[in-house]
Amino acid sequence: MFAVAIVAAGGQGVRLGAGRPKQFLEIGGRTMLEVTVDALAACPGIREIVVALPAAEAAAPPPSLLAARAMPVRIVAGGARRQDSVANAFAAVDPRATIVAVHDAARPFVSVALVARTLAAAETHGAAIAALPVRDTVKQGGAVGTAGARVIAATLPREAIFLAQTPQAFRREVLARAIAEGGTGDATDEAMLAERAGIPVHLVEGDPANIKVTTMDDLEDARSRQGARTGPGRAAPGMRVGHGYDLHRLVEGRPLVLAGVPIPFERGLDGHSDADIVCHAVTDAVLGAAGLGDIGRLYPDTDAEWKDADSIALLEGAMARVREAGFAIGNVDVTVIAERPKLVPHLEVMRARLAAALGCPPTAVSLKGKTNEGVDSMGRRESMACHAVVLLVGGSG
Repeated sequence: MFAVAIVAAGGQGVRLGAGRPKQFLEIGGRTMLEVTVDALAACPGIREIVVALPAAEAAAPPPSLLAARAMPVRIVAGGARRQDSVANAFAAVDPRATIVAVHDAARPFVSVALVARTLAAAETHGAAIAALPVRDTVKQGGAVGTAGARVIAATLPREAIFLAQTPQAFRREVLARAIAEGGTGDATDEAMLAERAGIPVHLVEGDPANIKVTTMDDLEDARSRQGARTGPGRAAPGMRVGHGYDLHRLVEGRPLVLAGVPIPFERGLDGHSDADIVCHAVTDAVLGAAGLGDIGRLYPDTDAEWKDADSIALLEGAMARVREAGFAIGNVDVTVIAERPKLVPHLEVMRARLAAALGCPPTAVSLKGKTNEGVDSMGRRESMACHAVVLLVGGSG
């Protein structure tokens, strides 16, 4: 899957009455738009974000939107209506994209899990939106009665009523058709364009925390939520840092495997599994950042199941737990300490294998080799070691 997220941020937010577009109002010391973009940037599968801004802001984008992230962020000028802004952004989407998701800038608390299930449903069905079933009895309002009071026209079956959220995701060709055939009248969301074009849109389970900021009460609620995530003693929104370290002796008769890649060398690393110090250090780092223990607890060396195990598979298993906890990779920095062999010829393929196991683009992975200048067991070529630092994003901070 190559997914691109469009952020609909081209409106003026007049219903809020704040005197400026609501996406540029601050929650927790950052603009709502920045919080939303960073939440989407944390989602595995999304390779690019396209933000549709009001024309004036698009001409001089806020620096926070141009900050380095694990994926490119493009800025386009929006249009007079929501569907015009989305159409402009869609025209700028990477041609390699197979899935395009549209998300409201005013929904800053979208979760990794919600994005993942919406993207998956769009890949399967062609079009899918996040939505919540209503819990209360639903009444349809009728004519205005005496003294200005509205009367009930009907009671609607609540099991058939859903409250639409974003993201709303589509296979690329499906969204292209919805934009082209969805009619000229105003549409409040992309699903409405698809409906007009006769395209079935599937519902996936929404998230009550995925609130939309529309009124001043909503804004205060958002500020309270964001403040709870970033108050004293808390990490920055959805960011967790982990460190991992591993060292193994070099011995005869063992293959040398680093980051899942066999490296030609006369000796290999001794251990219960394949002794891949890169995967082990990164596994410890991701588990530690997510508060999920360490590799020894998850894959104990007293268990025969892990004898000669492929450490890339162990890392993938750890990452599955990390994703279940609501986190994804922000970036990874790995340092391998070894006198020999030289790793430069192998670094790019090692980087690609790590990125695939972590579910992130290779640009989010840094991998480098260092010598120990002849000092200690590593310097005497008796062992190799690895340090890894990981930034996880998502979660609750």
